Parts: sequence; structure tokens; C-alpha cells
Amino acid sequence: MTLAEQTQAHAARLVRLTADTFEDHVVGLAEVLTACVLDGASVSFVDPFSPTDALRFWRGKVLPGVVAGDVDLIVALVGDEVAGTVQLAADTPANQPQRADVRKLLVHPKHRRKGIARSLMLEAEACAAARSRSLLTLDTRTGDAGEQLYLDLGYQVIGHIPAYALDPRKQRFEGCTLMYKQLAQLPG
Repeated sequence: MTLAEQTQAHAARLVRLTADTFEDHVVGLAEVLTACVLDGASVSFVDPFSPTDALRFWRGKVLPGVVAGDVDLIVALVGDEVAGTVQLAADTPANQPQRADVRKLLVHPKHRRKGIARSLMLEAEACAAARSRSLLTLDTRTGDAGEQLYLDLGYQVIGHIPAYALDPRKQRFEGCTLMYKQLAQLPG
């Protein structure tokens, strides 16, 4: 990361949302998700996608995990504006207590190339360590800029699945890259 990127990333303040602070930022989360989908991000949604759809996702799919304590929802704030977000989901099966999933790394298009995604990922890793989760898994669109970020952060490619998901504009199927990172050596 260049010095300019580090300076800009420091302008973003990282906050872990709780059930009590979620509503304070849900509109900003919806704006980020909507902007990313409309910009072509492959994050499970297709166009047309509205702020109402985004609010439904955050309140219906993410908030229950936050309330249950199974999901760390991290946001990057620039001033009072949500510039980006990532989730660390620790709601894994009983036989996988060492693992967590990284979900929905999103940075608003106007805040990209400022080190925010990297900062969010490092914070997700810190949350994993605090939960004693030493193995992180994620998936990303094959060839996407996020794939290179994850490689730069030390994630390893497990494999590629062709034609995994429909692109956001419903024009073609795109491949998916599965990745992992081991934060600490496990016994056995």
C-alpha cells in the first residue's frame, strides 16, 4: 500500500456494529450495497436492485446473525458516511470451531482505491483472532479485483468453479474462486 493509500485508509474509521448501533448505519449499508450491485459487483444480487432490496437484505439476512452474536459486521466510515463493509460469519457447524467465513466485502465505488478494502479485511482477521478462529474461507468472482487483494493478503486458492453465478446484469454466468487463509497453525 502506498503512503497516499495509507493516509486515505486512516481517514476511514472502522466500527463493528452491534444490534444497538445497526439501525444508525443501515441506510448507509444499503447505499453501499446498491451502488456496488449497480456498478457490477458479483455479490449475489442482480439488476434491477433497489435500496429497498438492500435494506431487506441487511435487516433480514445480516441483522439476525449480528443479534445472535454469530456475525461481526464491520463498517468503514468516512466522516459519518458508510464507505465500505465486510462481515465475518462464525456461524459454522459444530465440527468447524476453528473456521469463519468472510462475506460481502463491499466498498462504495467512490471510495475505492484508498485502502479501505484492505483495512476492512485486516479488521475481519482481527475479529477472527479474537474469536479464536484460525481458518478463514471466502469466495470471489474469478478475475475480479478482489481476488488479487485476497492473494496479496495471503489467501490461497482452493479452486475455481466455472459458470458459478449469473452476473449482476444477467448477461452471462461467471466463475468463482474459492480461497482460504490460515491465521495460525492448528494442531494435527
